[in-house]
Amino acid sequence: MADITSIVDELSKLTVLEAADLVKNLEEKWGVTAAAPAAVAVAGAAAGAAAPAEEAKDSFDVILADFGGNKIAVIKAVREVKSGLGLAEAKALVEGAPKAVLEGAPKAEAEEAKKKLEAAGAKVELK
Repeated sequence: MADITSIVDELSKLTVLEAADLVKNLEEKWGVTAAAPAAVAVAGAAAGAAAPAEEAKDSFDVILADFGGNKIAVIKAVREVKSGLGLAEAKALVEGAPKAVLEGAPKAEAEEAKKKLEAAGAKVELK
């Protein structure tokens, strides 16, 4: 287990911009937001007043339905969205559409991936 005091000391040395970047990176890595406690409190109060009709979906699959007219841009976007893919793997994924680019991704990550792929010219579905 890490020494908590040394972690606190190191974090205390960060500038405000570095701390904001750290928060952003942790939110992305863990799939959470820093505003979650306030949202949970509001959601808890709302749930007490009326039971929700349907559970909110918390993980999504990003499906590449079609690569459109600019296959090269879509391949680049796929490699950006799904890190670790080589050029050949990304090309095979794009040419094999419809295929899942991401599976079980948090909502924010799925929406960001959809936005990047659509900007490249692809047709994308979230399921």
